[in-house]
Amino acid sequence: MGSKSRLVGNRKIVQGLAPINPSTSTPDYVCMKNYHHLTVVIAIDNGTATGGAITLKQATAVAGTGEKALGFTKMFQNIDTGAADALAETAVTSDTFTPSSVNDKNLVYVIEIPAASLDVDGGFDCIRVGTADATAAVTSVMYYLDGRYGEDVPPSAIID
Repeated sequence: MGSKSRLVGNRKIVQGLAPINPSTSTPDYVCMKNYHHLTVVIAIDNGTATGGAITLKQATAVAGTGEKALGFTKMFQNIDTGAADALAETAVTSDTFTPSSVNDKNLVYVIEIPAASLDVDGGFDCIRVGTADATAAVTSVMYYLDGRYGEDVPPSAIID
């Protein structure tokens, strides 16, 4: 089996936010210069309260330079991973969504983002997830980037 059939053989995998209760935490940016698509996977262990709103941000550098909102209209969700493994396509309103507030559930959200959706004409080529404050919910963010050029070892996505 060739390396291109494995996730690590054709995707750059970057941890955007280590598992944490989001309060003062900010997920990292990734640079899309060498990538044509980003899949964001957000995992949440919901305790006894609602998680914070999820948004997307774009910037001109991984330091967050010129940060502004990035619009998106859908995501995929599984609001009880203990009961099923299916993801349901779900519409997003006003470029944000709030994770399920059902107590004691593990949740997964997936957002698909083509690099062309960023304001590339304005110099925006970096992206991150925005996680608002949450109570009693542990959240993690993983980024899976598809390379533009098919390298065996994709270039770094955490530098400009």
